[in-house]
Amino acid sequence: MASSATAAAAAFISTKLITQQSSDLPPSSPTPTNKLSFLPTPSNNSASFKLLYAPNRNRSSPPVLNVLKTAVESASISFSDPTPLRDSILTPPKPTILVSEKLGEAGLQLLRTFANVDCSYNLSPDDLCAKISLCDALIVRSGTKVTRQVFQAAQGRLKVVGRAGVGIDNVDLQAATEFGCLVVNAPTANTIAAAEHAIALLASMARNVPQADASMKAGKWQRNKYVGVSLVGKTLAVMGFGKVGSEVARRAKGLGMNVIAHDPYAPADRARAIGVDLVSFDEAISTADFISFHMPLTPATSKIFNDETFSKMKKGARIINVARGGVIDEDALVRALDSGTVAQAALDVFTEEPPPKDSKLVQHENVIVTPHLGASTKEAQEGVAVEIAEAVVGALKGELAATAVNAPMVPAEVMSELAPYVVLAEKLGRLAVQLVAGGSGIQSVKVVYRSARDPDNLDTRLLRAMIVKGIIEPISISFVNLVNADFTAKQKGLRISEERVFVDSSPEYPVDSIQVQISNVQSKFASALSETGNISIDGKVKYGIPHLTGVGSFSVDVSLEGNLILCRQVDQPGMIGRVGNILGESNVNVSFMSVGRTAKRIKAIMAIGVDEEPDKDTLKKVGEVPAVEEFVFLEL
Repeated sequence: MASSATAAAAAFISTKLITQQSSDLPPSSPTPTNKLSFLPTPSNNSASFKLLYAPNRNRSSPPVLNVLKTAVESASISFSDPTPLRDSILTPPKPTILVSEKLGEAGLQLLRTFANVDCSYNLSPDDLCAKISLCDALIVRSGTKVTRQVFQAAQGRLKVVGRAGVGIDNVDLQAATEFGCLVVNAPTANTIAAAEHAIALLASMARNVPQADASMKAGKWQRNKYVGVSLVGKTLAVMGFGKVGSEVARRAKGLGMNVIAHDPYAPADRARAIGVDLVSFDEAISTADFISFHMPLTPATSKIFNDETFSKMKKGARIINVARGGVIDEDALVRALDSGTVAQAALDVFTEEPPPKDSKLVQHENVIVTPHLGASTKEAQEGVAVEIAEAVVGALKGELAATAVNAPMVPAEVMSELAPYVVLAEKLGRLAVQLVAGGSGIQSVKVVYRSARDPDNLDTRLLRAMIVKGIIEPISISFVNLVNADFTAKQKGLRISEERVFVDSSPEYPVDSIQVQISNVQSKFASALSETGNISIDGKVKYGIPHLTGVGSFSVDVSLEGNLILCRQVDQPGMIGRVGNILGESNVNVSFMSVGRTAKRIKAIMAIGVDEEPDKDTLKKVGEVPAVEEFVFLEL
């Protein structure tokens, strides 16, 4: 009996939800992505069940609560679940984060405060692909290969991959970008640990410490065999002058070494500040007594140290590698060691990890090795864990990631400064594309940034990406984010051009205004067309809030919050009141109004901010006001 009553009640509520008018139940109501479940529970006297509602996390669900309450009261249904209905409906499910390699406890604790954490280590490629469709984020170290197959298996759910460390050569960045997955790393926490390990290997190699230690433990006393070389006065070439490379240079200077460096992207003034000369690749390897590798593994650097490179080195050079094993042709290094071209090598990383047990390189008497210990200090492990956990949680919350690898790389201070303009940029993109009349293909977009700053000091990559996101997402079946916005634009044949215009305003603010133009299209709101025939809208940030300041040739001033109605009208008294009354009678709340006109009593544009979307009848009444010549409703 209870079972049939439960079924009837479930059917009743489902019917209420499905048939509810759109004015009461907007798109946040249950859909294929919003799951509504009825779980029967034992009861002697009434239909009793638990109601589980899993809303789409990207949408709000308060209207659903009201409908459910009405349906429940109408059906006289009692709930055995003591959890308040509001909590069961409004609490979105936690994201799931898969951690596939060991991570410091401090990082795991941080993750658990925000998400469900699945620590599954030593997964095979097939096992990883099987689990990944249930995960919103994945955290790896260097041992897990995140291939294109992984992103395909994720079926669009995977939003973030976090690399607990610096190198990201084990992640297919192209595939991540195509699938809209952000990749973040932890580039700072292990910097000192890696630099210290490089210095430890440098000193150990120079003084034959590992060999002498092994000899003594074998019962030998071979002082003459393990005579080393001094570091003072020797030249160290740092190949790659990034965070780790520069820290190695600082420490080497403290040991009395002469330090040179090669890095095509390093600023010369930063190198000079710590007494390092930047030189060419060939000069670095041909003059150095010790060479320390600190470059990333890319197609350009793969096996860059090969037979030809070793032949150019100073006879008897000694090399240290705590970066990536793949930058060395390991067979070529064995030959160089055998010939004496390279006197010694100290290696922490290898092309294949762990290397084969019979590796000639590992077994060579003039090579000292460690099992990828560069970041292996207690302090670094905890620091990396916290850094990557913060980056992943922030990315899942939708925050801008300063350590994003496959998104516009914007320094943290610039990102903070641009934050309100990022919101403005996306909203201008969304407005512009909604003004395009149906059937008009968008091919060319121009963005004009007006600023008091020198164009070279204005980094617009982040703003451009957000404009692209705003333009493409409303007309694309794919989810578009900061990561794949440019890629998706290119795939759709959308050309984005940018112009920076100097204006005499305060350089305190990075951007005075942003203008978005879409050319060679028809507009559903003719007043949005500029004199050149392009859809043109302008915006500014005022008091930290994005504002629309221009539509076509009309000036307006409205906050870009909620939704927007634009009306072109004859400029005459009473228009604000008449339109406002129509909206008020339909219970549509007006948040603001602004009127811009070309001349007194001629033409004007009225911009109206509304909290709710007016129904079709209400919008029809607005259009029937005699002085209204055209109007358009825009969602923000």
